[in-house]
Amino acid sequence: MFKPEHRFAKSDVVTLSRKSAYSGFLKVDRVRLQHRMFNGDLSPPIPREILVRDRAVGVLLFDPKREEIVLVRQFRVGLMDDLEEAWILEIVAGMVGENEQFSDVAIRETEEESGCKILELIEICEYYNSPGITNEKVILYCGLIDTTDAGGIHGLKEEYEDIESIVLPYRDALQCLSSGKIKNPMTIIALQWLMLNKSDIKENGI
Repeated sequence: MFKPEHRFAKSDVVTLSRKSAYSGFLKVDRVRLQHRMFNGDLSPPIPREILVRDRAVGVLLFDPKREEIVLVRQFRVGLMDDLEEAWILEIVAGMVGENEQFSDVAIRETEEESGCKILELIEICEYYNSPGITNEKVILYCGLIDTTDAGGIHGLKEEYEDIESIVLPYRDALQCLSSGKIKNPMTIIALQWLMLNKSDIKENGI
């Protein structure tokens, strides 16, 4: 097993200053810091900005009996300069509020964005989305569902959501992945996990 030669702790980062640079739909903090380097010295003072984000949950919805997957599409402002991609295929996802449990968010977001009810929830992994610029941590799940009545338009009007829920055969979803039609990293990770674990889910429910 890999063991890093150099080990670091919180005491190896010195925060010289930290203040809010912007607070709107997004929040940005401006920091000056020093960190321990691999040679043991402290770095010079480094100016950085951090995109401050709550933790996020993603849920891959899978019906193991029908071998179908539910993905969603909605307008994403970050892709507005490439309008052909702005309505991107994704798994269900949402932000974790204060004092919320990850599993509760997974269940809530699934119902809000797809209209589906989770029968069983399986944790896939946790990862940091883009640690060079943000503190956002993502918790990925696979939610086992019944796709019999899945599909349609969903979302909360008060959050300006207009979300299309799409039912895809498992093989079609993998074809979207291999052809490059799926370009959301959360969705790519979740589908690749399902490729490795689908047989265990069908046999044992994990």
